Amino acid sequence: MSDLFSLAGRRALITGSSQGIGFALAKGLAEAGAEIVLNGRDTGKLEAAADRLKGQGATVHTLAFDATDHDAVRTAIDGFERNTGPIDILINNAGMQHRTELENFPADAFERLLQTNIASVFHVGQAVARHMIGRSTGKIINIASVQTALARPGIAPYTATKGAVANLTKGMATDWAKHGLQCNAIAPGYFDTPLNAALVADPEFSAWLEKRTPAGRWGQVEELVGAAVFLSSPASSFVNGHTLFVDGGITASL
Repeated sequence: MSDLFSLAGRRALITGSSQGIGFALAKGLAEAGAEIVLNGRDTGKLEAAADRLKGQGATVHTLAFDATDHDAVRTAIDGFERNTGPIDILINNAGMQHRTELENFPADAFERLLQTNIASVFHVGQAVARHMIGRSTGKIINIASVQTALARPGIAPYTATKGAVANLTKGMATDWAKHGLQCNAIAPGYFDTPLNAALVADPEFSAWLEKRTPAGRWGQVEELVGAAVFLSSPASSFVNGHTLFVDGGITASL
């Protein structure tokens, strides 16, 4: 049974992984046996994150590139595959948030959301999948959101991007399952992360969230690791195009 969930001998690239959910997933996959490739744009943060994982015994690489830059992504991925080795698992985690009422939402912020939350999934997913297809195997996990299924005031464009992530995941599975790839998504609920720092610090919002969520609390990033290991492992060999909600039950209740 343990072999079903083992990632020994596998190499995983996680975008946006110097902190928050990305770092937690990198740590969790390393503990399951995977070799880790951390990605981000800030080389200082990447090296600090890599040192933390190496201190826990993980084998870690850093690969700095802007996930919204198609050419930079292709150059980085192709170079890594050529010089270091195959990427067996990809987690598209890079993302951003911008909170403003829709009628006043800045056009430039909307474009940044589109590029960071959707285009990056396409750019990195395509670049990695081209190599996976040649090997007839690979795992791609896209990080969606509870906002894939729900909406709240002030984040309509973010909600649109995360809905698109779920549908792009379905499209990846539809095109690439025949090549031996499994492409799925994880949709976190409300987690205590740097992206949600303002909400975590707001007593009124936290009180609302605790009442709205059946589990009655914020999620902790470590609680996403099990889903990521499952979708990265042989245990999910016939799971494709699925969005797995890890949200304390918030999408199951009114």
